[in-house]
Amino acid sequence: MTTNQPDAQAAINTTPDEVIAAPGPTPDAAGPLDLLAISLTVILCLSWGLNQVAVKLALPDVPPVMQVTIRAIGATLMLAIWMLARGVKFDFRDGTLKPGILIGLLFTFEYILIYQGLLYTSASRSVVYLYTAPIFVVIASRWFLPGERFTWLQWAGIALSFAGIVLAFGESSPFAKPEQALGNAMMVLAAIGAAGTTLVAKASSLSRAPYEKTLFYQLAIAVPVSAFCVFLLGEKMTSIPSGLSIASLIFQTAWVAFITFLIWFGLVQRYSANRLAALTFLTPLFGVAAGYLILDEPLSARFLLAVGMVMLGTLLPRLPDGQAALRNLRSRNSSRRS
Repeated sequence: MTTNQPDAQAAINTTPDEVIAAPGPTPDAAGPLDLLAISLTVILCLSWGLNQVAVKLALPDVPPVMQVTIRAIGATLMLAIWMLARGVKFDFRDGTLKPGILIGLLFTFEYILIYQGLLYTSASRSVVYLYTAPIFVVIASRWFLPGERFTWLQWAGIALSFAGIVLAFGESSPFAKPEQALGNAMMVLAAIGAAGTTLVAKASSLSRAPYEKTLFYQLAIAVPVSAFCVFLLGEKMTSIPSGLSIASLIFQTAWVAFITFLIWFGLVQRYSANRLAALTFLTPLFGVAAGYLILDEPLSARFLLAVGMVMLGTLLPRLPDGQAALRNLRSRNSSRRS
C-alpha cells in the first residue's frame, strides 16, 4: 500500500476529531470514489454525528471535562500501541515539539468547550455550530497561509454559513434553556479552535510529520491539561456509571477517537482526500437526526433551514472553482486534439 502524502496532509485535520475542520481543496491525483469508499465515509459521518449524542447520554453519570480526560487517556494508549506496531518514531527533536504543544492545547480547549457546552445546548445544535470550522479555516487562511486565495465559491459559502448561524442563533426552541445561547457560543468558539488546529497543522513542521504524530500531540497533551481542569472545576463521579454511560465512553474513545481515525486515513491513502472531505457534509445531518431520534430534541422549520444553509455553505469552499475547472477541461480537450 502506497501512502499518498499530499492527500494525507490535506486531510490531516479531517480525522474523527477534526473532520469538521477539513481544509479546502488541493490538487490530488487520486481516483474517483467507489462504492466501498462512499459506504465507509457515510458510516464515519454517522459515527461523528453521533458523538455529541454519546456525550449527552453519559453526562448524568460522568461530568463533561472528565469525559474529555477519559477519552484522551484511552485513545492515547491505543494510538501509542498502533505507532509502536507501525514503527512510527516518538522523536520530538524533529522541530515538531513547539507546534505540537500548541496544537495539543488548541485541541484540548476545543474539546473542553464542546463537552462543557453540551451542558447548556442540544446535541443537534452543537454539531451544526461545530461544522462552521471550515469557514473559519478559509477566512484565516487568507492571512496565515499566503498561498491561499478566495474563490467566488468560498465567498458564497462564507456568506451562506454565517447567515445560517445568525438564523440558528435567533431561532428559539420552546424547550430551550435560558443558558442555551451560552452553549451555542461555546460551540462557535470550539469551531474556531478546530480551525486553529488545522492552520497549525498546515503552516508548521507538522505538515511534514506522520499523521499519527500530529494526533498523538493532540491526544497526549489533552490528558494532563483536561485532568487539571477537572481538578479546578471540582468534577467528580458520585456513583458507578451506568452501562449506557460506560458504552458511551467506549464508543467515544475506542470507536470515534481511534478506530474511525484509522479507517479515515486508510481511505485517504487510497482515494482523493478532497472528494472524501466533500462527503463529510453528512455529519451535521446525522447529528441533527440523532439528536431528534435518540434524545427527543425539538426541531423547527427555521432551525432546519439554518442547518441546510450551514451545510451548503461549508460544502461550497471544498468544491473546485468553476472557471478553473472549465479551463482545465478545455486544456485537456485541446491536448487530446493535438
